[in-house]
Amino acid sequence: MENILEETRFIMKKYNIRANKNLGQNFLINEEVVKNIVGCSNIEKEDLVIEIGPGLGTLTKYLLEKAGKVICIELDTKMLQILEDRFSLYNNFELINNDVLKVDLKNIIEKEKEEGKIKNVKIVANLPYYITTPIIMKLLEEELELESITVMIQKEVADRLIATPGEKNTGAITYSVYYYADSEAIMEVPNSSFIPEPEVTSKVIKLNIRKEPTVKPKDKEKMFKIIKYAFMQKRKTLLNSLTNNGVFKNKTQGTEILNSLGIKENVRPEELTLEQFEKISNIL
Repeated sequence: MENILEETRFIMKKYNIRANKNLGQNFLINEEVVKNIVGCSNIEKEDLVIEIGPGLGTLTKYLLEKAGKVICIELDTKMLQILEDRFSLYNNFELINNDVLKVDLKNIIEKEKEEGKIKNVKIVANLPYYITTPIIMKLLEEELELESITVMIQKEVADRLIATPGEKNTGAITYSVYYYADSEAIMEVPNSSFIPEPEVTSKVIKLNIRKEPTVKPKDKEKMFKIIKYAFMQKRKTLLNSLTNNGVFKNKTQGTEILNSLGIKENVRPEELTLEQFEKISNIL
């Protein structure tokens, strides 16, 4: 790999580019991180890679060399010319100028698979911190035909996403990620790996999409609604949170349900496993 820092500075100068703070842009300049992201994604020649927010194309260059096809989704119009200039000669490169939250990914994946050249679909992204959660939840909840999602995000958010429910760092989103994916931490990325430097440390994580979810509640939407309500009031017990939000009619009903499942009345939401939330949901 050539010096990514020099390459990045050259491109920024040539196209008179500055990182757009409103879009949460920080350009990756650490070669080791690039190698790790591409390497841990396990990209093969029959893979479609969807890269969200390619920016200057630092990762794109290496993804194109390994994948059958790379579709880049970029919102910033200033990046389009750079990406076209750099990669238009690659016959496995496609660029979409849109907000990924508005893109019909299911349709894109179906079309690519119908053509018969693509076997597996993988997401690779250096996500803007301010919009990490909505993007990851879209990718999971739409139940796309994905094999894996490899992303670099803020460390604090990453730790919550890949925690095991019931353990340290558990939040409402932990249960959603665990339901859909088996996740792993790849590496921490210091803020000196970017220009401009963000104020926080980043982390690369990989979500391997499960073929079957870990639990099968009678009503999935209801279970996740209960989890959401459970975490709406910080430092409250599960009983108080679910009673205050109307999930339990009253404390008496709540106490009876928890006792019937062998769950302590003073338990906090983050101490529960996904299986316990499933059981509460099924009773209700």
